[in-house]
Amino acid sequence: MVPCARVGSGRLRNLLGIDIYTAKVDDSPRILVVEDDARLSTMLEDLLKSEGYLVTTARDGQRALHDGLTQKFDVILLDRGLPVLDGLDVLTKLRQSGVTSPVLILSALGNPADRVEGLDLGAEDYLSKPFDIDELLARLRGLRRRLSSSIPVLIVPGGAYDVAGRSVTRDDGEEVALSEREGDLLERLARRPEQVFTRDDLLQTVFADADDPGVVDTYVHYLRKKLGRALISTVRGIGYRLGRPT
Repeated sequence: MVPCARVGSGRLRNLLGIDIYTAKVDDSPRILVVEDDARLSTMLEDLLKSEGYLVTTARDGQRALHDGLTQKFDVILLDRGLPVLDGLDVLTKLRQSGVTSPVLILSALGNPADRVEGLDLGAEDYLSKPFDIDELLARLRGLRRRLSSSIPVLIVPGGAYDVAGRSVTRDDGEEVALSEREGDLLERLARRPEQVFTRDDLLQTVFADADDPGVVDTYVHYLRKKLGRALISTVRGIGYRLGRPT
């Protein structure tokens, strides 16, 4: 077994009582593993933690449905034959409730009719047991990439940001074009509007080819000049976050 990567809580509380999260921890993908076989569930949990996932496990369908409805996951790994509530019933209820997290069904029921049934009910992928670990991990990465690229427009204070077109359409209809760096910075903030980013966080993730944190302040200034100071909030002593929508 590959040793588990250490993942701390990542939460810091400053003197103002504000909880902040480092980009490394906050960016860890969250996965719900639904598997009633205790041995397989533990193996999957250890494997996925070693790959950097934040793992929540559920051993029956009722618990899986509760977790899926009350928490946000980047991907759900779902067995079909579950106690209390069948896996396909869990999937159906999640989709009926508006949960859009990608679902990969992992099941011993692997004939074509079973796969078609799972996919028709809203699963994005289906893998039969026994499975190859590398294939499972590759499929999960694929689902995450699909999710991250499926939000073409992000809501920002005073308008909406078109990621592909790198332009912000203001609430009054005016369209404002952004440079590549401006767009990357705004996208980073807008995809996690509740997170406070330190300058080092943004330097590493947006300006990887620069070594002076001052470049972050420069591009924050450029964005504010184009779109107003309310676009980005300064959190004193920490860094920046997306401004609060009015």
